[in-house]
Amino acid sequence: MSEMARRLIPAVLVAALALAGCGGSDGGGRPEAGRGAANQRPNPLAGRTFYVDPANPASQLAAAWDQQNRATDARELRKIGDRSVAHWLLGDPSEAVAVDTVVTAAAAQGQLAVLVAYNIPNRDCGSFSAGGAASPDAYRAWVRTIVAGLKGRPAVVIVEPDALADVVDGCSGQESRYGLLTDAVTMLKSSPGAIVYLDAGHPDWVGDTRRLANALKRAGVEKADGFSLNVSNFVSTADNVAYGTRVSDALGGRGFVVDTSRNGAGPVSGTEVDGGPAWCNPPGRRLGQAPTSDTGEPRVDAFLWVKRPGESDGACRPGEPEAGRWWPEYALDIAKRS
Repeated sequence: MSEMARRLIPAVLVAALALAGCGGSDGGGRPEAGRGAANQRPNPLAGRTFYVDPANPASQLAAAWDQQNRATDARELRKIGDRSVAHWLLGDPSEAVAVDTVVTAAAAQGQLAVLVAYNIPNRDCGSFSAGGAASPDAYRAWVRTIVAGLKGRPAVVIVEPDALADVVDGCSGQESRYGLLTDAVTMLKSSPGAIVYLDAGHPDWVGDTRRLANALKRAGVEKADGFSLNVSNFVSTADNVAYGTRVSDALGGRGFVVDTSRNGAGPVSGTEVDGGPAWCNPPGRRLGQAPTSDTGEPRVDAFLWVKRPGESDGACRPGEPEAGRWWPEYALDIAKRS
């Protein structure tokens, strides 16, 4: 055998193995879905710390309790007050001022603000967080006020929690949301510093991950930095990572973020608890993983606290506050269990 033949044999074997689907394939001769892309994909949140608003309600109440001989309770509540929590944008006409204020304050601390755009028409399909913009045109105009407030500066924006999963799940008459969400993502990404995640619900909602991935594509996720999971919900981090990775596979390896604010004990079992929905202010919950971009998961860009622990999910049972209202008793209970 010639020296040239000896050199060629290893190369031929490698090529043959590759064609046979050996070494880094899914068994069908294709590269493993998204894995190579995910390993090379830069995390846009790497090394960033997230903004802690010193005027948040947990910190303010803890300071008051210190003056009322409730130092132990105040210390518990600071488990919430000392953490970064997203700032929700709910449709105020002067939203540009609010965005500018938050982003400016975050920059002064060398931190990154996390914002939530939550004003889609027929928000929450008329359920406990009902409301939203009066029309598609009003919504598009409102999104542009957010862009004006950003002024090109860095910020994370979570786009419309539940809006897409609601449509996939059958919220009637909402096909126009795909276009509105695409417009929102496109406009927000036109701001050079915006890091945008389109919300995708949570693992216990839409079981068919390919169907969800197709809906995300229709809603413009390919223009975004990725998608978000578990906003205002209680599903465990491990379940979110597994579910999100399957969705990511169907999207070619896109990154995602997970709301870990209240998932330390996972969800309650069943569909109801104490006469109300199991997802709404369930008892016995705990705080989850603190906000960080150091997740140890190649597809997970960050664990974030998107929902503020201690804010109500809605008036789901007699005596419970309206959605978004600060509820000190619930906050303290979650903190004490954590």
